[in-house]
Amino acid sequence: MFSKISRYRKLPDEVTIGANGLAFQSKSLRLTPEVGGTFLHTVEDLDRLDHLGYKYYKQPRSWWHICDANPQFLSPQHLLGKEPIATGEFPIEFTGIGEPPYAPLLAALRRMAGVENALLADGDAGVLVEFNTMTVTQGVISSAIVAAGFSVGEMRNIGRVGKKIIIPPEGLA
Repeated sequence: MFSKISRYRKLPDEVTIGANGLAFQSKSLRLTPEVGGTFLHTVEDLDRLDHLGYKYYKQPRSWWHICDANPQFLSPQHLLGKEPIATGEFPIEFTGIGEPPYAPLLAALRRMAGVENALLADGDAGVLVEFNTMTVTQGVISSAIVAAGFSVGEMRNIGRVGKKIIIPPEGLA
């Protein structure tokens, strides 16, 4: 049923009786093992988990060892920063007269469909926007910033590139 390299192959079989009295055969729950590693990998823009599995273990399907060693990430996509939720820093400058209308700008951004959160960056020189890239684009967010009376620069992606992840030794994986 499972290939010889599957992480589920060695799990014991279980039989569960459903509410209707039927028996269902399955595997028991696989708990995430305690994994430690001393080697760190710096995430690069084009990293893929199957490529990292091959690079470090000579087996592309062994990427799950890397996920087990980094349990703070809830999904394999999050580990490499490939989830649809992105955080971008938009540099802004107020072009009007008087006090900059930061509160209305942030309120307008937070009301947008697909925007999870918006807040001022340190020094009020930019706004950090957490948004769903499948629902809203950088261009739409930039247009909303301009509509609020600000000029806006090119968004800087705040992602996982350049951050470290643990690669467990092959014997411990």
